[in-house]
Amino acid sequence: MSKTGPRPEAEAAEPGTAAEPAPERSAPADRGAAARVRRRLTSGTASLVALVIAVVWTLPTAGLFISSFRPSEQIRTTGWWTFFGSPEVTLDNYRDVLFGSANDGRLASHFVNSFVITLPSTVFVLGIAALAAYALAWIDFRGRDWVFLGIFALQIVPLQMSLVPLLRFFSQGVSIGEVQLLPAWELTGAMAFTNVWVAHTIFGLPLGIFLMHNFISQLPKSLFEAARVDGAGHGTIFRKVALPLIAPALVSLGIFQFLWVWNDLLVALIFAGGDTATAPLTVRLAELAGTRGEAWHRLTAGAFVSIIVPLLVFFLLQRYFVRGLLAGSVKG
Repeated sequence: MSKTGPRPEAEAAEPGTAAEPAPERSAPADRGAAARVRRRLTSGTASLVALVIAVVWTLPTAGLFISSFRPSEQIRTTGWWTFFGSPEVTLDNYRDVLFGSANDGRLASHFVNSFVITLPSTVFVLGIAALAAYALAWIDFRGRDWVFLGIFALQIVPLQMSLVPLLRFFSQGVSIGEVQLLPAWELTGAMAFTNVWVAHTIFGLPLGIFLMHNFISQLPKSLFEAARVDGAGHGTIFRKVALPLIAPALVSLGIFQFLWVWNDLLVALIFAGGDTATAPLTVRLAELAGTRGEAWHRLTAGAFVSIIVPLLVFFLLQRYFVRGLLAGSVKG
């Protein structure tokens, strides 16, 4: 008499046939490993280690901040930790670096120079990078992949290798034989910043185009096809479809570019540091300590004056920055 009901899996296979392999169980194992890592990272020991690292990381900055309010005599003779034993606060350091004589500081005018250099350099990179990334992602033309590969490869070239050729281009222009194709850029007044604008734009475009291409290429293709059916051209599609969707990515790139240009010393020293009328804040900060470092106490106040604007930019645009970093991380 045959038994009814479900047969055991061991008896389900016919004689002479191989049994089906058991389903893989890697997913539960992976979830278990991820859970163990998560528990370790959120444990009390991990939190204590993170707290210690945060304290050690911020301790020099805290000491610099305290020193910026101490008299110059105490800064030269005692450590910043002695402030808690005999606290004495003064604003002379900030007054000297902001509104003092030309030798003491006078950073207020260089503050304006930093804005004049940083804002156009950021806007130029954002505009050109967005347009180039859209063309490389959604316009089909011959050699498109090779162009993108060349732009990506430019990130590998060290910035220092292009400083001398670029400086020679600005000073001598471009000529073939006796024919002058591009004149030397001998500019005065507000246009004297053009050299440093062009330099920062050139150095920021490879990374900017690469990042923007990654965002734009992940936009749904159906949006562009629907716009083309309605008769929209590439200019309209970029302005009304792509640009609103990549706004968080543009803000993220803008923050990176703004901070990089604002804190830059090498490019500013070469292309704008020779003239005090165009030198940015970083160039003047490097000169505050004096030729022998005898006035290094001015750097304590000057350093915090220089970081006010980057902090404001980051905190005001922080939510857009996080959205831009997460954009494209989840498909579907």
